[in-house]
Amino acid sequence: MNYTIKNQKLTLEISSRGGEFQSIRDAQGREYLWQGDAATWTDRGPNLFPYIGRMTDQSYTYQGQTYHMDIHGFLPTAELNLVEHKEEELTLRLEDSPETERQYPFKFVLDITWKLENEKISITYLVKNTDDKTIYFGIGGHPGFQIPFEDDLKFEDYRIDFGEGAKPRRILLSEDCFVLEKDEPLQLVQGRYLNLEHTLFDNDAIVLKNMPEEIRINSEKGEKEIRVAFPNMDYLGFWHWPHAEVDYMCVEPWSSLPSRKNIVEDLEKQKNLHALKSGEEYRNIWSIMLTTLDRIK
Repeated sequence: MNYTIKNQKLTLEISSRGGEFQSIRDAQGREYLWQGDAATWTDRGPNLFPYIGRMTDQSYTYQGQTYHMDIHGFLPTAELNLVEHKEEELTLRLEDSPETERQYPFKFVLDITWKLENEKISITYLVKNTDDKTIYFGIGGHPGFQIPFEDDLKFEDYRIDFGEGAKPRRILLSEDCFVLEKDEPLQLVQGRYLNLEHTLFDNDAIVLKNMPEEIRINSEKGEKEIRVAFPNMDYLGFWHWPHAEVDYMCVEPWSSLPSRKNIVEDLEKQKNLHALKSGEEYRNIWSIMLTTLDRIK
């Protein structure tokens, strides 16, 4: 089932399946969200929980027992229940079940709230530990944005603006997207821009740490921009289908990382996972803004 929230600036559609973005349209009706393609990436904008990326052998251990989980956890394909639906705000919920416990032996409640504020979409993840023990997890977003998002421009006309003084570092990944425990500086034009080219993604995702709190996607030839702010996420990924000239790019705020190469991770020992004690709550808010370039305003 799809839910719609809207204001004078934005119309947002969300699926109950994983809370996935289905549409992000501005006041003129322009679609900013990738609409899926059977030949490459069929998704549009999933949420990720309780794990980010791949696990070695699709497996992890917890207290000596082995569990199996697919890429990005079970949230992307889970059916969420409605908590609240107002004109400009929506909250959906996922709770532990026998199905989740086969993959993830913890009790939890996950609420996702989308709220419209003028040109901004705020996304709030709220994880509640309803178990009698500490739970371990990663969480994040994976929206794909149509690029170009203005007429008469092409993908290569756009750039990612990291802002002045940014010094992001690229986390090196294996060919099959496992963490290699090495990183290097990301080379930026004029110390702040990454110009978009399809070949950037020939080796799959670009995963960064040491990030500013916000990035912007824009073109010197255009007037519009997409801003993604993620002040409490430790990592940010960029991705599109490798070796393809597709008109989208995913911007992925992550709280944690995939498994290390050839290591079946012990969930209690993976350093970048969040450990939430019994009865505690974890809240993380990130946002998307569709706006006009500052030089145009």
